[in-house]
Amino acid sequence: MEHYFSEKTKTPSDPKRIELHFDNKSYPFITDHGVFSRDRLDFGTGLLLKTSMNSLSGKVLDLGCGYGPVGVLVYLNRGILCDMVDVNERALHLAKENLKLNRAQGEVFYSDGFSATEKAYDTILLNPPIRRGKEIIYGLFEEARHHLAPEGRLIIVIQKKQGMLSAKKKLEELYENVVILDKKGGYYVLEARLAV
Repeated sequence: MEHYFSEKTKTPSDPKRIELHFDNKSYPFITDHGVFSRDRLDFGTGLLLKTSMNSLSGKVLDLGCGYGPVGVLVYLNRGILCDMVDVNERALHLAKENLKLNRAQGEVFYSDGFSATEKAYDTILLNPPIRRGKEIIYGLFEEARHHLAPEGRLIIVIQKKQGMLSAKKKLEELYENVVILDKKGGYYVLEARLAV
């Protein structure tokens, strides 16, 4: 079965333009079949952005960027160029198109997790690919530790019913400081930091 985290999407392409709404503004995006939340900015990603936006600075990684809403909106609202990575080739193409469409800037490239980046980031933003399973997601939590700058943080959004409690417990095993930044509608935004 094909998922939005499949590298090569076999679903026939049918691009469409949508308007994403964030912070009382509307932004144009091109989406397509075979990418996550093609019809709208999903609630979890919106909460992740709303919760973290004003505290972002330095180097930011959008891990699992999809068609690019996080990287585009971070640039347009904070002037920060994100590294935007994904395994889905169609999503990467759309992310590049959406940067252009919104006159935004960022670096879009293929990376399976952290396979194509050696950088240390001040913030890593992640809406985990739940359907890939805990082993993959917890692997991303582990790998993120090695890609954080001093005082850097991993910020994730996850639904309680999709394993927030176990994800928080895993983060607490890997990081010294884990806090709930926000919660709404069953979604939780968690921040994990290493000891300074």
